[in-house]
Amino acid sequence: MSSNAVRTTVVNEGIRLAVFESGNPEGDPIVLVHGWPDTHELWSHIVPQLEDRFRVISYDSRGAGESSVPTEQSAYKLARLASDFYAVADAVSPDAPVHVLAHDWGAVEVWEAAAQPQAKDRIRSYTSISGPNLDHLGKWSQSRLRRPTLTGIKQVLAQTRASWYTVTFHIPGLSTLRIKRQFAKGWPAFLEEFSGVDPKLVNQNPTLWSDATNGTNLYRANIIPLLTNPRDRYIDIPVHLIVNTEDVAVRPYHYDDTGKWVKNLTRNDIPAGHWSPISHADDIARLTKEFIESLD
Repeated sequence: MSSNAVRTTVVNEGIRLAVFESGNPEGDPIVLVHGWPDTHELWSHIVPQLEDRFRVISYDSRGAGESSVPTEQSAYKLARLASDFYAVADAVSPDAPVHVLAHDWGAVEVWEAAAQPQAKDRIRSYTSISGPNLDHLGKWSQSRLRRPTLTGIKQVLAQTRASWYTVTFHIPGLSTLRIKRQFAKGWPAFLEEFSGVDPKLVNQNPTLWSDATNGTNLYRANIIPLLTNPRDRYIDIPVHLIVNTEDVAVRPYHYDDTGKWVKNLTRNDIPAGHWSPISHADDIARLTKEFIESLD
């Protein structure tokens, strides 16, 4: 994160959210939303590339970093997280819509926000990385199982296999064991093995272990309900998909139906793993800026 970032606090539903702002005070606001098990520090290689053009705002999501940590599982439902996003957007830019760049569960959360009625007035554009709309994912899976083809079945099985770890996250003792095993060699080593990230680029945040364990509530509160009973979620704002073709957790083909739900959709594929905001920061920053500039 930029060394000159100003830290403030936004309170929503009793949750204190740590918010960080830097960049051009006259620029368009862009809000960066991290996923599991990261904090706002995920964006440390991207923020400097946006600061000339934008007011750059990031925040620690509930349960992570310097923000409050609710203990009840229901506090991690997507509707609550979308409410946090809007609280931050309203606090930092009450009179103008914001651009958004989000990754992993941050992207899942913003998909939820983007489907709400106020999105057209509060979100100017949304760039999503490695975080599916869970309703769209559920609909995609169901459509291929109802009208099966060999390719469709293979794709659903491949995504299921890639997401198998989420099953273990639903079981408290097993989830803790899995996280310990994943991070046994340290976070930089895990990112190198899982996502091809150069360990020298990784800054391990001091709350990583607690953030990872607290964040399993995201999986428990949302995945089964939304994948088994997905809603029709139409999106009216401009959406930009940055698809990591080498992402072993979120397979790229599940986005093939996104155009059915998003009126204004742009897609860019890059040869990157899941943590592309670290490994491919230059590409993420460039593609995000190009997309936003295309809307002017």
